[in-house]
Amino acid sequence: MIASIRGTVAEIGLDRCVLETGGVGVLVHATPAALAGLRRGSQGMLHTELVVREDSLTLYGFDSPEARTLFLTVQTVSGVGPRLALAILATLEPDELVRALGTEDVKALTRVPGVGKRTAERMVLELKDKVGPVVGVGVGGAGTAGGAASMPAAAEVAQALEGLGFPAAEAEKTATAVLASDPDLGPAEALRLALRSLGKR
Repeated sequence: MIASIRGTVAEIGLDRCVLETGGVGVLVHATPAALAGLRRGSQGMLHTELVVREDSLTLYGFDSPEARTLFLTVQTVSGVGPRLALAILATLEPDELVRALGTEDVKALTRVPGVGKRTAERMVLELKDKVGPVVGVGVGGAGTAGGAASMPAAAEVAQALEGLGFPAAEAEKTATAVLASDPDLGPAEALRLALRSLGKR
């Protein structure tokens, strides 16, 4: 298992980055909170989990061991795979997720794209006694993923929302609305606000 990776940040997107280490550029799919702490051209480190499939090797990255543990824990629920697990941690901060599971807050869980009421109820039933307080998890997300925007911010945010499972039209509409309300928002913060906006619908 690749438990962590450290290297020079070569690229940053809203849901992935490339870290160069040992002459190799490694693509890591990551949460907005993890990416917010990286800066292109600087050294970066992520806690990681390698998911092996018959036709792919996919590395997922997090800003803390606790977030990585939650990523693995939610996948013990039937119907929750790596992509949905990453969407859960992109929509809900680890402490919010633990709180939602512990208080049986199904409504909070259904804010995640791809998590319906039945899945949320199953998550609560199977996980509420397995998760404890998350210690040392940073809030993250207030800054921008330094130098990430190589395309217009609204398009980048919409693309990230689509990657998390939202329909293209809804993703584009929400991204445009969020950035229209505050054009100075960085892409990472705009994505966070867009996810919260979509979660209220």
